[in-house]
Amino acid sequence: MPVQEFSPPWPFLSALHSGPLRPLHAIVRRTGERLRPTRIALHRPVVQAAQTNILSQAIAHPNEAATITREIGTGKMPTIVLGGLVPDAPEQVFLLRRFLLKFGDVYYVNFPRTHFSLDPICAQLSDLAGELAAAGQPAVVFSVSFGAGIAMEWLRRMRVAKISGPVLRGIVLVSPVSCVDDLIAPGTAKPSTLLGRALLPFLNPNTPPSDAAVEKSRVIFLRMFEAGAQNKSALRLLMSEAEIFRLRDAVKATIQGISLDGARSRVRALSEMAAPTSYFSPQVLPLSSAPSLILFAEREDAVLDANAPVRLALERAHSAYFPHGRSMVVGSRSGPPVQHASLIFHFFEFLPSLQAFYHHVRRTTALPLAA
Repeated sequence: MPVQEFSPPWPFLSALHSGPLRPLHAIVRRTGERLRPTRIALHRPVVQAAQTNILSQAIAHPNEAATITREIGTGKMPTIVLGGLVPDAPEQVFLLRRFLLKFGDVYYVNFPRTHFSLDPICAQLSDLAGELAAAGQPAVVFSVSFGAGIAMEWLRRMRVAKISGPVLRGIVLVSPVSCVDDLIAPGTAKPSTLLGRALLPFLNPNTPPSDAAVEKSRVIFLRMFEAGAQNKSALRLLMSEAEIFRLRDAVKATIQGISLDGARSRVRALSEMAAPTSYFSPQVLPLSSAPSLILFAEREDAVLDANAPVRLALERAHSAYFPHGRSMVVGSRSGPPVQHASLIFHFFEFLPSLQAFYHHVRRTTALPLAA
């Protein structure tokens, strides 16, 4: 099966992303929000086999599991959203959610704030993806930054365990962070990236981070978010005043709400993820035969190390990991450069590629296996 090229099905879709028409696009979205307000409810899983298995073996504790919520869409191609270290999944796709809902239900995987473990999260992904596939609606896994690393680790673990994974409709990896080495070069005392400096105090297993270091990390995450909000006039073309305040308050609440144990366990999970270059082997690869889209931002340098294994793997050899996928760099033709995982402040730059991919996947009749 050849690698697919994703192209928009209608020429006028791209026109709505042009500078002069962006306010119209935002007005249409806000009107839709008023007519159909956000209604997100707790998802009660039907399939729990993988979760029951790890809990019965005491591999994980129930408080380490994610909370999965669901928003009902209009199509039959659901999306499972995995956000980054922050913010939570609904805020990660704050401007994209109405687009995703046109294709089907959206399931948000919200990480616990006081604990974290890869084992229950991976089990929950297996159960949810299996549940949706059994219902005849295989999902697209939409993952961002740290969440993309979780998605890759989940797929890798199934391959290593020789488990036949659930059918997936597609996989999206936005600004993937797959391991600690993506952020901090091995042996580096002073990381070159902003995020690396925020996480370094949490990586020493013998010395817990001080209160000052924890607070400094919180400030760095908040500054990374607010850096995209500096251009107030541009932001108002994307969101209403009420939406801006709601998003900011939600992100701040997440950053402040993650406990010390929660932060340490998230970073510990990141350190447990295997670098993709370490399993470049036919015994493990490909990770998935599902249609896949890998999107790097043009300015990843504030987050990803210059020698990040994920870039080496997914920019130069992505077809080995995802043979029916495409790796792209998202840039800005005008205005500030696109930053790491900037799905809010560079919404219009990311949208055309996502739009083309989703329409391509919906037209595809064959449903490849995840692993």
